[in-house]
Amino acid sequence: MDAVPNQVFFPESFQELFGFWGRFPDAVPFAGGTDLIRNQVKRVPVLPKNILCLEKMADLKRITRTERYLEMGAMVGISEIINLGKIVPPILAKTLSGISGPALRNIATIGGNICHKERRLDATAPMIALDAHYELRTSSTARWISASRFSSLPGPPALAPQELLTRIRIPLDQWNYSVYRKFKSPGSNESGGVIVLILKTQKDTLTDLRIVYSGNLIMQDRNSEARLIGKQLPLDRKEALSFLESWKHYLQAMQEVAESIKNGISKPQIDLLKAQISNFIENAILEIAD
Repeated sequence: MDAVPNQVFFPESFQELFGFWGRFPDAVPFAGGTDLIRNQVKRVPVLPKNILCLEKMADLKRITRTERYLEMGAMVGISEIINLGKIVPPILAKTLSGISGPALRNIATIGGNICHKERRLDATAPMIALDAHYELRTSSTARWISASRFSSLPGPPALAPQELLTRIRIPLDQWNYSVYRKFKSPGSNESGGVIVLILKTQKDTLTDLRIVYSGNLIMQDRNSEARLIGKQLPLDRKEALSFLESWKHYLQAMQEVAESIKNGISKPQIDLLKAQISNFIENAILEIAD
């Protein structure tokens, strides 16, 4: 029997969820719904014909902590994560706190933020920097994938047909320093992307460094990061300037990638983004230099 228009299913288990999805392959998973309704202008929103509302999926709302990891279901709310307090890595808490206002954060879910089809929203940058992993499920399989592989661009997130993000696992490493910035697109209320920097030290030695930008592009230059690993702090100013020069070359290469894939970023927007990222990295790195 065919579904009537705008039929909504409320599965309470994975078996029910994938059962409904198998019967109605066009069904769309519905979490907080913020992306689905954000660009609606009519009083009555236009909705998909079949909706899989995940509200009653208890497995997707669980939060657990071990000595090494913080795990959360994809339906855990943004505000709920922020309110967990000190168990949340500071860079993730900072980034999530910068998402819109309290009203939207109370509705939006971490899974919805991660799974945006067209661009990578705020949570992506800290998840990649923290080396988070995601559990993806179908009716018959479950697999884990790194945040960096899941969120690679161009193209939508690495979800197979009728596959669902179910769980996020975040390592609880101790990062000594973290800084975050959110950019705005000129002449628009849209986010211009998020950039994060985290670093780890031991006895005045820089033991790990990660810088990640997420937006219409994903940017992380592992080669530049590796140049500073093992250096004494504070950094020698020449080493810091050399690192900045390396990142500028990387940004130039990424500009060519952005122009080649035509992902909706104009040349003036790319130039502005390059300047914003360069200024952020320069300020952050020189802060730990002589």
